[in-house]
Amino acid sequence: MKPTRRTVLIAAATAALMPSLPAEAAPKAAALQPYASYWYPDSLPSGSPGAGITWRSLKSWRPADDADLAFNASTVPLAPRFTPAPANTTARSDQARIQSLVSFGPTASNPSQGSATADYYALTHWAYIDELVFWGGSSGEGLILAPNAPIVDAAHRHGVPVLGNIFLPPVAYGGQLQWTRDLVQKDAAGRYPLADRLVAVAAAYGFDGWFVNAETSGGNTALGTDMLGFLRELKTLAKAKGQRVTWYDSMTVNGSVSWQGALNSQNEPFFQAADDMFVDFRWTAAKLTTSGQRAGQLGRSRYELWAGVDVESNGWNSSVNWDAIVPRDKAHVVSVGFYRPEWTRNHLPADGRTPGDFHAADDHFWTGRSLDPSRPDATDSWRAPAVSVADRSTVTSMPFASVFNTGHGLRWYEDGQVTSDAPWNHLGLQDRLPSRRWVVHTDGQRPAVTFDFAAAWRGGSSVLVDGALDRPTVLDVYATRLPVTADTVVELTHRADAGAVKVELAVATAEPTTPGATPPYTYYPVTSGSGWQTTTVRLTGLSGAVRAIGVRLTSADGGQVRWRLGGIAVRNAPQTPAAPSGLRITAASGGDLRLAWNPASGDVRHHTLHRLLPDGTRRFLGGTCQSAYYLGGLKPEQGEQEARFELRAVGELYTTSAPVTVTHRW
Repeated sequence: MKPTRRTVLIAAATAALMPSLPAEAAPKAAALQPYASYWYPDSLPSGSPGAGITWRSLKSWRPADDADLAFNASTVPLAPRFTPAPANTTARSDQARIQSLVSFGPTASNPSQGSATADYYALTHWAYIDELVFWGGSSGEGLILAPNAPIVDAAHRHGVPVLGNIFLPPVAYGGQLQWTRDLVQKDAAGRYPLADRLVAVAAAYGFDGWFVNAETSGGNTALGTDMLGFLRELKTLAKAKGQRVTWYDSMTVNGSVSWQGALNSQNEPFFQAADDMFVDFRWTAAKLTTSGQRAGQLGRSRYELWAGVDVESNGWNSSVNWDAIVPRDKAHVVSVGFYRPEWTRNHLPADGRTPGDFHAADDHFWTGRSLDPSRPDATDSWRAPAVSVADRSTVTSMPFASVFNTGHGLRWYEDGQVTSDAPWNHLGLQDRLPSRRWVVHTDGQRPAVTFDFAAAWRGGSSVLVDGALDRPTVLDVYATRLPVTADTVVELTHRADAGAVKVELAVATAEPTTPGATPPYTYYPVTSGSGWQTTTVRLTGLSGAVRAIGVRLTSADGGQVRWRLGGIAVRNAPQTPAAPSGLRITAASGGDLRLAWNPASGDVRHHTLHRLLPDGTRRFLGGTCQSAYYLGGLKPEQGEQEARFELRAVGELYTTSAPVTVTHRW
């Protein structure tokens, strides 16, 4: 995480808003919990906001006045992606893509940097997604939502752009036409000031553009004309900043709201003014066919149309005419727009819902009933994305490492030891995860492969292989494009919980001969023993680029095995990040603290905060990719007079910097 101009500006703004003070002169300002930002375009509702809601005007927003900007701004740049050889014969790399509209939390009171629960929609199947929309907004809270930093950071690591949401709700849901007029208002020069403000927000917060959904009825042709002018200016300004604009099929050119379920004369100008369009759920096979044809006649790609698929209520039980979108036997018609796939979490009983339950459901949704994209279940009525859409990967440069952290957990582990037994979520700490889960090559029984939360090397999760290994079994782990030199090594960290298993590192420098086949791996022995083991393997005899990394597991007696993969790293030389500086408490209210620091130069993945306890132990408090962090609900330990905190930078290889410390007097 090299400091960018934006992170430097954020740090400067933070320093100006929250001056550094010695610990003895603790700030008097209240340390308020930062939340994801949301606004009305200009005018606010009548009356007073409900509990926990703050009404704000986007027109009045300025980055220098945004006290929570340092907590909300993403720092991870959008990674480039490549498409490896498809995992099966039906997945295509150059046709339909997927847009995902997700509500990760409420509009108001959505924490900026994770929270103290593992029960969270920790999306991991980024490899199939082309665009993520941070869905939300309501007439009583706010209509314009900026995605919080952890989601953007995780998406960017996987090469997925994230859009904020502009929701002008139907009248039945409290929508007021004045808010639409506010959004498209013009200044004396005929410009659209809110378009400029939206682009400025996305640039300051580090996300990738806006999803525009105008569903408030009652408009006329003049309003439709103003909306089109606004959208064109928004697109022009956004493009200059590398941002995107998606239009929702709702308002028509005459200003009325009439969902077309197609690209036609009623919405074509809006599609032409945007990068792409979400086609409302009212589509039919015939409408999608003509829509794709119309896009081509305009010189646009048919795959810039997202056919809405509503999975909010029924998930993979939803009735979908898949052949109208992604037929098996001919070119895909348009792309897929999933509405609310967080069903995979929400349909599970809230009482006792675990991360493992969620990931089992999410794997089913994205991979299909077979849970192996290389062998789709042809009898499955749910055409999972992995069946039609080729996965992508961002593992293209070294150093590369992963500890298979999904971004939430029941506890926090460091070097296999628990350093916090508190549940947590923070997607910004999520690793670049395997893009196809889980491809297993074996002539025998297929073991179960999952993310598991009962043990980890670092973070909150590991990869668990569980089953009888009656034949040698190869697990594909990462598709990569990593150049090999004479100094390149791979480090593998693993643990056997049950059964005797022989472990080999699998490395391929070429693609498989056919989709879904085993890559042409070279196998290297890996040390086994009790507890967590880390083996460093030199890639002797290989040249070119590593294109696939996996493991081969063999059981001498063909018996039951429980084996964990805790970490993997590919590097040419060890690297240790420089330490951050200027750690300071910028606001304090009892046990609630706001901290800020100056990030170190060089490659920094994230920062971790620990508390140094009176007995000499260290307790993990949290981590973040940002240079500010909120700690809430702290209490004195064992009669201590002051609390001592320790901050470290964590590099791409999970090596840590020297610590910097600060104390807080009780």
